[in-house]
Amino acid sequence: MRIGAHVDQVDPLAEALARGADLAQFFLGDPQGWKAPVVAYAGGAAALRADAEAAGVDLYVHSPYVINVATSNNRIRIPSRKLLAQHATLAAEIGAKGLVVHGGHVLKDDDPEGGFDNWAKTLERFEPPLPILIENTAGGGNAMARHLDRIARLWEVLDGRCSVSTMGSVGFCLDTCHAHAGGEDLAGIVDRVKAVTGRVDLVHANDSRDTFDSGADRHANLGSGSIDGDDIVAVVAAAGAPVVCETPGGAAGQGADITFLRDRLPT
Repeated sequence: MRIGAHVDQVDPLAEALARGADLAQFFLGDPQGWKAPVVAYAGGAAALRADAEAAGVDLYVHSPYVINVATSNNRIRIPSRKLLAQHATLAAEIGAKGLVVHGGHVLKDDDPEGGFDNWAKTLERFEPPLPILIENTAGGGNAMARHLDRIARLWEVLDGRCSVSTMGSVGFCLDTCHAHAGGEDLAGIVDRVKAVTGRVDLVHANDSRDTFDSGADRHANLGSGSIDGDDIVAVVAAAGAPVVCETPGGAAGQGADITFLRDRLPT
């Protein structure tokens, strides 16, 4: 099983080495901004791709948090579509295994069906050059991917509207902190997710600083938050997918979390 961490984008390969990681997830630019993505690695996209392959480090890209292709707000939705496509193109150029994007949300008084429709329109209008991994979110009363019933409806709409090739590129990223804080019991969650999406492509293995169903997205190091460490290990084992620790503490903290998983997962 490939286990790694979310790291700084300037030299993700050195960051992976410092953590004893098999993979590195990172941003391509400002996670809170609307500027086009860039490769900060010396030598650019081609060098990063070649050096990652030589080092045996898998790459994943996390899209900016500002992206929300579900919203009815044109001033957010339209640039979100453009930015998502730009990140997908550059992520594919560096040889990333997938691009993680949050499910987004609609406005408080909007019908969520509008959000599902906007997701379908987004994927009808561009052919993903790599897997787009939709991630469950912790908060938001009108979120597309906080609860499994909404995730199931999102997949139902996408499956009914998008081409077979596009759906082959739509995957799922399961975040343990987000599920816990979002009010989804981790026990059996992998089976429940697969029942509606058919897949779990990536796991974000994070503890939570906050209580169950708090709606708060605050990550903690494994075994130090409100989630039983064994429950996180069980999710990782059941998913059998690559793992990213998006936890605090830099190389030391994330390295310890990677070791935490490796020591407890069945061989």
